[in-house]
Amino acid sequence: MEAMHPTTVCGGVNIDICGKSFDPLIPVDSNPGTVRLSLGGVGRNIAHNLRLLGEPVSMLTALGGDLYAKRVQEHCQSIGIDLSHARHVPEAATSTYVFLAGPDGDMAMAVCDAEIANAITPAYLATQLPLLNQSPVVVLETNLPSQSIRYLAEHCTAPLFADPVSVTKAEKLRGVLGQLHTLKPNKLEAELLSGVPITDDESLERAARALLSTGLRRVFISLGAEGLYCAEGAQRFLCPCPETNLVNATGGGDALMAGLVKGWLLGLSLEDTARLALACSAIAVEGAQTINSQLSLSAAAARAEIAISI
Repeated sequence: MEAMHPTTVCGGVNIDICGKSFDPLIPVDSNPGTVRLSLGGVGRNIAHNLRLLGEPVSMLTALGGDLYAKRVQEHCQSIGIDLSHARHVPEAATSTYVFLAGPDGDMAMAVCDAEIANAITPAYLATQLPLLNQSPVVVLETNLPSQSIRYLAEHCTAPLFADPVSVTKAEKLRGVLGQLHTLKPNKLEAELLSGVPITDDESLERAARALLSTGLRRVFISLGAEGLYCAEGAQRFLCPCPETNLVNATGGGDALMAGLVKGWLLGLSLEDTARLALACSAIAVEGAQTINSQLSLSAAAARAEIAISI
């Protein structure tokens, strides 16, 4: 059964434009190849995965006054992401990520125009406080401005789940860890935010303990193929990844976060939440695209080998 109020995701929506050459790239020349346009953005990807898991979702984001904004709105409407609360900035460009890759698919160069994220201001979020505080969970990612993350930490009464996104952007979370419910860092992000270099099992536990000591309730440290280190209260354990046929790793983290949110909303234990999230991530990376449409709650529960009433 869907929640009465939607989960709210605060973050970015991108138009991704990928150019892939047929032959090795030649600089300062036109390279024959393929060009594909798709929707991305960490916040949008998490929201999309939550919809695949059956969760109603509203997004707080910013859109420009261009054709890309229309494309975003049409696609989000088609999959059930509510953008009715999004901020529209007519004079700005919708966030766009352009990257070039050689025939092997490895990125050679990219340009990201994400200036519109600065329009997700504390003043805008203040107008959306009723929506935020009615949400069962609010998910934030660090493409938001620092002051907006601080505003959410200080004013949002719903449980806050945070995705650090990258080591550079994770710095924005340093002063608000104690106001978060759940944090999903990778190893490098966990080192930065805990101040503990992670070199073995003992230092991994110390890093988790340091993060929880801030007041943070749950931390899930992603260790890639090694699994997910989970900590809450006195609980500490490593949850291994399920067997996975890796096709495209780019969407694994976004699906993992969606699974952590869904597990908590379902009232699952810490271990079953981790297993569900890892199953979501495994399904995601088995698809050729960033979002794998084969993801569903029943598919993830079956992969995780946990019983869920659907």
